[in-house]
Amino acid sequence: MKAISYIVLILIVSINMTGQNKAKATFGGGCFWCTEAFFDALEGVEKVESGYSGGEGINPTYKEVCSGLTGHAEVVQITFDPQKVSFVELLEVFFATHNPTTLNRQGADVGTQYRSVVFYHDEQQKQATELVIQSLEKENIFKDPIVTEVSAFTTFYKAENYHQDYFANNPRQPYCNAVINPKMEKFKKLFSEKIKK
Repeated sequence: MKAISYIVLILIVSINMTGQNKAKATFGGGCFWCTEAFFDALEGVEKVESGYSGGEGINPTYKEVCSGLTGHAEVVQITFDPQKVSFVELLEVFFATHNPTTLNRQGADVGTQYRSVVFYHDEQQKQATELVIQSLEKENIFKDPIVTEVSAFTTFYKAENYHQDYFANNPRQPYCNAVINPKMEKFKKLFSEKIKK
């Protein structure tokens, strides 16, 4: 991925100067098994939980979310140290590790639960996301328009226990072998300097 614009780099500095010890980010980029694995490997990320956001109803189950009737997206909620990794750097990983140009779809996974979405936690995150999207489109990083939803965060519902750390706990599972493993290898090459030691 090409370097992001100087406006975004300035934003990185301003976000890093907030003095926060911990912050949260909530992203949906298709199946949360993949997304969780990427962010869990990043330096500065303290915790990643798979779950559901952006729909109707309380404490939805995986089955309910997969029906598409609740409107929730599969997401990861990331707890990170802004002094070690900025929100903009998280966005850089987010946009590099899924296809933000396919509406309600990631590869073979189809449905609104697989939509590309950033649920921003404050105005600063909203502005950062909008600037990054503008920068990516201006630099023609993707051949098609970005369709990533940018919405205010409301509630996060943690997914069932068997979804947590799925890739780490099931590396030989067929989906992990066929889909996540190749993506992880590409991710590690692309972001080698940002991986936890």
